[in-house]
Amino acid sequence: MKKTTLLLLFVALSLSFSALGGKSYYDVLQVSKGASEEQIKRAYRKLALKYHPDKNPGNEEANKRFAEINNAYEALSDREKRSIYDRYGEEGLKQHSAGGGRGGGMNIQDIFNSFFGGGMPEEEEEKVVKGDDVIVDLDASLEDLYMGGSFKVWREKNVIKPAPGKRQCNCRNEVYHRQIAPGMFQQMTEQVCEQCPNVKFEREGYFITVDIEKGMRDGQEILFYEDGEPVIDGEPGDLKFRIRTATHERFRREGNDLHTTVTITLLQALVGFEKSMPHLDGHLVEIGSKGITEPKAVRKFKGEGMPIHASEKKGDLYVTYEVIFPSSLSEEQKGKIKAVLKS
Repeated sequence: MKKTTLLLLFVALSLSFSALGGKSYYDVLQVSKGASEEQIKRAYRKLALKYHPDKNPGNEEANKRFAEINNAYEALSDREKRSIYDRYGEEGLKQHSAGGGRGGGMNIQDIFNSFFGGGMPEEEEEKVVKGDDVIVDLDASLEDLYMGGSFKVWREKNVIKPAPGKRQCNCRNEVYHRQIAPGMFQQMTEQVCEQCPNVKFEREGYFITVDIEKGMRDGQEILFYEDGEPVIDGEPGDLKFRIRTATHERFRREGNDLHTTVTITLLQALVGFEKSMPHLDGHLVEIGSKGITEPKAVRKFKGEGMPIHASEKKGDLYVTYEVIFPSSLSEEQKGKIKAVLKS
C-alpha cells in the first residue's frame, strides 16, 4: 500500500513539472474522453484498416499513425490502464508498468489480429455507411481560451426508434448465370434483401457539456464521436464543435500572442508613470515605465500571452502606448514648457 502511494505521488509530481506534448490517446483514436468501450473499439477498427501498412506500402507517416493508433487502443481498451491515463497521463502508464503493473501488453500485430484474425480484409472499411457529420462554429471568449472552461449546449438530432411493420434491409447484389441456349449462359445481377423490423426517425433534444481547453485556437475541433446525424443500417456521423475566437473589448489575439492598446497622458509619456492592467484571469500586469514613452511605442511582456495548447508555456503580450496630447495650451503654459525644454 505504501509503495503504491509513493508511486502515485511520484507520478503526480513528475507530471506537474513536465509539459504535455502531442496528441492525447483520445485524439489519436478520434473519440471524446467519455467514449464508451464499444465506441473505442469501432474507432480503432476504422483507423487500423485505414492506416494498415498493407494498404500504405512505403508510407512512413501511415506506419507511424498505425503504431500510434495501436498504442492508444492498448491503453484505452484496458479499464485499469485507462483510469491511470485519465488521471496521470502517458507518464503515469510508464510508471505503472515500471512498478509491476500490467505493462507490455500485446504488440501491434497481436492487437490487430484480435480484431481481424491475422488477415487484412479487403475494402471492409468502405462497406460501412455513415451518417452526416455535424459541424458547429463555437464562439469562445478569450477568457475561456485563456483559463479553460466548460458549458452546456442544447443539441437536437434525429434518433432511430422502432416502428410497426417490416422493411427491406442488408440489400446486396448477387450474381447468377442463366442459360439462354444449349451451352450458352448469360451473367445476371439481382438485388437480394432481408426483412428487418421497421424503424423511424424522431427528433430528440438534450444538453451536451463542451469542454474548452486552455490555448485552443481557431479551427480546432472538439469531437463527439458518433453524435452526428444517424443513418439506418449504418454508423452515425460525428458532432464537431469548431473553435472561433470571439471579439474581445481589450485584447486581440494573434496566434499565441495577445495585443492591447493603453492610453497615457503627455505628462506620463515624458516623466514616466506607474500603471497596472488586469489580465484575462484577473492577475495584474505592471505596464508602467520610468523613462520617456514615445507615441505608438510597443513593449513586449514575455510569457503574458495566451497559453500554448497542450503545453505549460505561454505566448507574449504586446502593449501599444497611445499618448494623449492637450487640445490647447495657454500662453503661460507654453512659456513654461519652452523654458523647461530649453534648459
